[in-house]
Amino acid sequence: MTDLKLIVLDSMQEMGEKVNAHLKKMCKTKEDFIVPVVVSKFNNGEGKVKISESIRNKDVYILSDVGNHSITYKMYDYINHKSPDDHYQDIKRVIYAVRDHSKCNSIIMPLLYASRQHRRAGRESLDCAASLQELVGLKVKNIVTFDLHDADIQNAIPNSSFENFYPTKEIIESFLNNEDIDFQNIFVIAPDTGAIGRANLYANLFKCNMGFFRKERDTSVLVDGKNPIIDHQYVGPKFKGKNVIIVDDMIASGDSISDVSKVARELGANKIYLTATFALFTKGIEEIQKAYDDKQFDKIYTTNLTYQNPEYAKLPWLEVVDCSCKIAKVICHLNQGKSLSPLLNESAEITEMITKKITEKAE
Repeated sequence: MTDLKLIVLDSMQEMGEKVNAHLKKMCKTKEDFIVPVVVSKFNNGEGKVKISESIRNKDVYILSDVGNHSITYKMYDYINHKSPDDHYQDIKRVIYAVRDHSKCNSIIMPLLYASRQHRRAGRESLDCAASLQELVGLKVKNIVTFDLHDADIQNAIPNSSFENFYPTKEIIESFLNNEDIDFQNIFVIAPDTGAIGRANLYANLFKCNMGFFRKERDTSVLVDGKNPIIDHQYVGPKFKGKNVIIVDDMIASGDSISDVSKVARELGANKIYLTATFALFTKGIEEIQKAYDDKQFDKIYTTNLTYQNPEYAKLPWLEVVDCSCKIAKVICHLNQGKSLSPLLNESAEITEMITKKITEKAE
């Protein structure tokens, strides 16, 4: 792995350091893989990236979190926050700076840019597909992401390497270690039809039943870029007295997941756990904190695959699961040309973990 180099953008510094540490252990070396890079802005808001070390003939992995809204810069006479668009432009700037000097360029973008714009309705833009095609056009060999909002978006670049991983193992392992409940009394719920696939996986792993909620939306109105939800209607078996896991890929504002957990409580759920790879909390946590105070749910399990306000990690109802080791393993496998299958399908390992935990509690 002497040819491996990491370019860690400012949006993913903390995660990048963890990934670097894991890679050093895996390679049994004290040498860092991170290449120094300077990300700067002119006073008018234009950006610039400078690579401070040679990457000639290196296998380069660019790490970026397009969801990190904590990065600020001065623009004219006010302070601006970097948006997903800004982060995406920085990724392209790195590629421009690297040019054809590197042997291979790969992008690690856990929260895929514009992933909720995965299909067009009417005269809407199709940003996700367009950005993927643009990156491929810039000779990016591998694009790595996590828990796609809709996996069909990979059809936009059918001839390119596009890998979508899931943090299911990491989340369930944390759940098993932290919760003192009857794991044989589990019920899984999808908060909408789009999450049925994820919920079904959890149900298969825990060998339990599942149900889902159908969202009724007001299609005549747009609020924050989407049609507001009027009602959540539950479909499926009864789960009164069960410990419920509500599985989704993303918590945006939190309004929808709060409504679902409220209905689940009214329908007789015992413990209620929410799991989401990306907890964005785009409107802050006030409403979600209120839902917790009203005992509408017990805990949220999420990951550090996108930025989390450090203050949120102190909350008793939020468990942030570290996925840096998985990213390091993905990079290691790609660099060494090893099969990614063991990292893409971890069902056997998860089942073993669950079985072991149930056995321990029975004893």
